[in-house]
Amino acid sequence: MELSIFFYLAILMAAGLLFGKLAKLVKLPNVTGYLVGGLLVGPSILGLIPADQVAAMSIVSDMALGFIAFSIGTEFKISYFKRVGFTPIVIAILEALFGVWFVLGGLLLAGFDLPFSLVLSAIAAATAPAATIMVIKQYKAKGPVTETLLSVVALDDAVALIAFGFAVTIAKSLTSSASGSVALSILEPFLEVVITVVVGGLLGLAFAFVIRFFKSSANRLCLAVAFVFATTAAAAMLDVSSLLMCMAMGAVLVNLSDSAVDVMKVTDQVTPPLFLLFFALSGAGLDISILPSIGLVGVIYVVLRVAGKMFGAWAGGAVMKAPKTVRRYLGPALLPQAGVAIGLTFVAQTVVPEFAATIRAVILCGTLIYELIGPMIVKISLTKAGEITPEK
Repeated sequence: MELSIFFYLAILMAAGLLFGKLAKLVKLPNVTGYLVGGLLVGPSILGLIPADQVAAMSIVSDMALGFIAFSIGTEFKISYFKRVGFTPIVIAILEALFGVWFVLGGLLLAGFDLPFSLVLSAIAAATAPAATIMVIKQYKAKGPVTETLLSVVALDDAVALIAFGFAVTIAKSLTSSASGSVALSILEPFLEVVITVVVGGLLGLAFAFVIRFFKSSANRLCLAVAFVFATTAAAAMLDVSSLLMCMAMGAVLVNLSDSAVDVMKVTDQVTPPLFLLFFALSGAGLDISILPSIGLVGVIYVVLRVAGKMFGAWAGGAVMKAPKTVRRYLGPALLPQAGVAIGLTFVAQTVVPEFAATIRAVILCGTLIYELIGPMIVKISLTKAGEITPEK
């Protein structure tokens, strides 16, 4: 008898709840428990959920990421940027680029080929916002580090896409004898970001207009779900980043409509089960068997990406004269990496196909490490910054 997908969703929910509770007992973020619970019941360990069922539940991840990105976008208030200026933008650019440069330098010094090193190091720019947002929400973190962190992880997606576009263009020119317009290849990632932001902004404009005709919390919740789904679908049709498009939609809404705060309140009340399933499913998708296969290249990537992002965040904060706590504690909170990075590995396969297996193994291994320890590091950083009340 073939079991229903709802059976496996129930297993994920139960595992997430149980290990989320256990994580809280040992003063770890709930999201760490969700990931561990999913990992245990997934195909890598107990095998209670087969690999094909994990793949079949990918729509859960798409929905959760849409709401997470929408939530981040609503933090992009013009009043905030008038107050802090270009600080988050400069920090986002430098932490992403130094992450790339540190990994690139390490790979080249270790003797790896330039095209391979360029493509792999470019993926280091990406940071996963989901785990960070969950930790901030769970502990109700508030302060300059939290504010800057929310802005930086939102901007990071755009910076990562552009940096990866440049790296792929250079790698293609080194590995292919085919002639083509280098200028157009360089402009392509910028064009992709512009299209994504414009379409997301137009959908946010439509959201801000339509919401005036719906006053009840139930109707506004339904409207929010419809727009998040529509934005995710538009990104899929255009083959662009759904994260960036949902962020743009949320950013336009929060700056045009006073009702955005009410919308976020009602969505926050109903999204916890979706987020729990997302992280438990992410844990179930992790493959621990790849750990022994990454070798020197994996160690260089995992270690130097962290070092580069920490240095870049500190340098950006120093250049912009950010508060001391921002310079000191922002970098470690940028560890998590998942969806965007994994997505970029599929593009990498077409650029350096001979290294595709290695790149995918390294990124998946990095995801396993970063996602399991990342939330804990975010919590520790924000606690040391004085923006999370220490647990008794």
